[in-house]
Order: sequence, then structure tokens, then C-alpha cells
Amino acid sequence: MCLLRVGFIEMMDIDKLISNLIELAFAEDIGDGDHTTLCSIPAEETGQSRLIIKEEGILAGVEIAKTIFHKFDNSLEIEVFLNDGAPVQPGDIAFVVSGKIQSLLQTERLVLNIMQRMSGIATITRKYVKRLEGTSTRILDTRKTTPGMRMLEKQAVKIGGGENHRIGLFDMILLKDNHVDFAGGIENAIRRAQTYLKEKNKSLNIEIEVRNLQELDEVLRVGGVDRIMLDNFTPELTREAVQIVDGRVELESSGGITFDTIRTYAETGVDYISVGAITHSVKSLDMSLKAV
Repeated sequence: MCLLRVGFIEMMDIDKLISNLIELAFAEDIGDGDHTTLCSIPAEETGQSRLIIKEEGILAGVEIAKTIFHKFDNSLEIEVFLNDGAPVQPGDIAFVVSGKIQSLLQTERLVLNIMQRMSGIATITRKYVKRLEGTSTRILDTRKTTPGMRMLEKQAVKIGGGENHRIGLFDMILLKDNHVDFAGGIENAIRRAQTYLKEKNKSLNIEIEVRNLQELDEVLRVGGVDRIMLDNFTPELTREAVQIVDGRVELESSGGITFDTIRTYAETGVDYISVGAITHSVKSLDMSLKAV
């Protein structure tokens, strides 16, 4: 596994978070023992299972599957035929895993749950990315993720060709409408963010959300931000905002943008479009882990 990056900053040890997730998932699923497997399969029996793809899409989660298998039983052997990011069709074999049958059966559901979800995210992300081909706009994910699964879901977005927004609340300052309103306005919010970063000796990007062109003008007057989020702007207002900003700061479109309308937004010249649907409204990719 690797460290997720936001800009140039290595934020945290993703391996530890993923290891904790795997341990929790096994505790949740196996408890004091998989009694079905333990009563029906002798401990010394060995065999093979293969991951069979049953639906067209983009494969994701192969690397985490290897981690799961080896964390549960480091004697398991995995022969990989298709790697993360590969386009897959029904009938494709992604990998074969060999070893103790008890281990194969106890790891099966966790591997499938994670790979199916990650592959679903990678598949829909690739669909959005292809929708924007020919434009300079990039797809961003959001924090609308499954609790505990965020690191894997954001890895799946990258596998699908999208980009990660912030990972959490710790790696970027994002002044949204509630922050601005509670702070007493745009200028107060920006100045407080700048002061905070200086006092804490932190180097974080500052993004601020605007709801109309008047707020956009105020942000440009105050300055000191790295990106502006255009919240629930129409394509026409987005185009006007792009012209006003004229490349002085990055622009991100967010809110109410669907697959059918996203191309229109991209053609305004906006730098990023954030899409919560690629993680919060995903259909898992169908696959199965079957005995050979």
C-alpha cells in the first residue's frame, strides 16, 4: 500500500488505518470463529479460489485483497492476472489464491465486499472522467464516503482516473458557507484562516465556498486563497465566474451537477468539478470468489 498525497504533503500512514479496518472487519465477521468452516473443513485441507468478474467495469482492490489474504494467513499464495485499473469483462479471472481452505473461506466475504465497492467506485469515476475528455476539467471526490472505508474509496477514485479532494478535515482549510456565516463574513473567515496557519506554522491550502458573484468579487478583493468553490452555480454563472477570475485562482464547481450536465460545466473552463455521487451513490461491481 502507499501514502495518499494531497498536493505535496504526505498526510498520514494509510497502511495503519487500513490495517485497523481489516482487523475490525474480521472481528465483525468472524467473531469467536467461523463455525461453519471449522466444522466442515479439516484444518490441513488446501485448495484454490479464483476471482471471477461478472460485470463490465474497472477493476480495483487487487492490492488490498493481497493485504487481506496475507494479514489473515501469510502462507496464502496469490497469482494475479489483472491489476488495479484494468478494464474487465464478464468471465475474466482477476487472480487465483491458493492455500488452506479454511483461510480461503474466512477471507472470502471481506475481499469481495471491499473489491466490489472499490471496483464500483473506479468504474463510475472512469465513466465521469471519459465524459470530460477533451476538456481541461478534472473530477474530484468529496468526504461523502463510507465511515472507515474512506482511504480505500479514495484510492478507488484515483484508480478510476479521478483526483482526491482533501482526505479529511486535517489536510486543507475549506471555508464553507456555515464557516463564513459563523465567522461573520468572507473577509473575517479568510483572515482568521491565514492567522491560524501562521500561528500554528502549518502549510495548508485555503479554499472558500461562494454562493454568488458578489461573494466571488469579495473573495478576489480579499485574496489569500488557493481555490474558490462555486456552490450551486448555473453553467451560465460558472462561465461568467471563469471569465472574472481569469486564471488568478483555481475554480471548483460543486452542487447539483449530474452526469448529464457535467460536460456543460466542464466546457465553461472551470478547473475542477467535485462529485459526491462517485462515492456515496455507487453500485458495486459484480464478482465472485469461487472454488477451483
